[in-house]
Amino acid sequence: MAHPRPLDLRGTVLALILAAIWSANPLAVKIGLADAPPFRLAWMRFLLGGLAILAYAWWTRHRGVFDVHPGEWRVLWSLGLLFAVQIGLMNVGIARTTATHAAVLVNSYAVHTVVLAHFFIPGDRLTVPKLGGIAIAYLGIVLLFARDFSFQSGTLVGDLIVSASALLLGERIVYMARAVQRLDPIKMLVFQAAIGSACFFLVSTWWEPGEPTRYTAPLAASLLYQGSWWPDSTS
Repeated sequence: MAHPRPLDLRGTVLALILAAIWSANPLAVKIGLADAPPFRLAWMRFLLGGLAILAYAWWTRHRGVFDVHPGEWRVLWSLGLLFAVQIGLMNVGIARTTATHAAVLVNSYAVHTVVLAHFFIPGDRLTVPKLGGIAIAYLGIVLLFARDFSFQSGTLVGDLIVSASALLLGERIVYMARAVQRLDPIKMLVFQAAIGSACFFLVSTWWEPGEPTRYTAPLAASLLYQGSWWPDSTS
C-alpha cells in the first residue's frame, strides 16, 4: 500500500474549502428536515448525489464505474453500508438537536480520523503536535457543551446520536483512504450512492409511511446543497 503523500498547497486549500462546505451541511440537513422525515431526506439526497456522480463520470469520460472485479464487492458493500448507517444516524440526530450542536459534533470527525489513521494507515502517525491539536479540539467541545449539559436536556439524545455519526464518519474516511489505493474512487462513490439510496428508500417506506413531505423551495435548496457537492466531499 502506498504511503500518504505530504500535503501540498493545492491539497491544503482544497481540504479547507471542502471542510468549510461540509461544516454547513448540518444546517442544510436541519432545513430539509422541516419538510421531510430523516430517512426520506437521506434517500433523496443519495439519489441526487448519485446522479451528480454519474454526470461527472460521463462528462469526464470516466469508464468502468460499474465493472466490479473479484474481491471488490466486499469493500464496496462495506463502504456503502457504513455510509448509510453514518448518514442515517446524522439525520436522525440532527432532527433531535440544534443545528449549532450538530455542526460542532459532526465536525469532530476530523479528530477521530487523526486517531484512527494512526492505527490503520501506514505512515500516518500521531505526533506531539497532532496530540496537542486533538487535546485542544476535545477540550473545546467539552467547554462548548459543559454549560448546557444535563440528562434532562432536550438535545442530549440527538447530541449523542450525532456524536456516534461523527465517529463512524472518521472510520469511513480512514477506510476509504485505504480502499482508494486499490479501487477507483468514482466507482466507490457510485456504489455508496446506490447502496445508500436503496437502504434509505426501504427504511423510509417501512418506518415513515405516514410522515408527510412538503415539496418546498427550502427543501429543494437543502437537497441541492447536500447532493450536488457530495461527490467531491466524500472523495
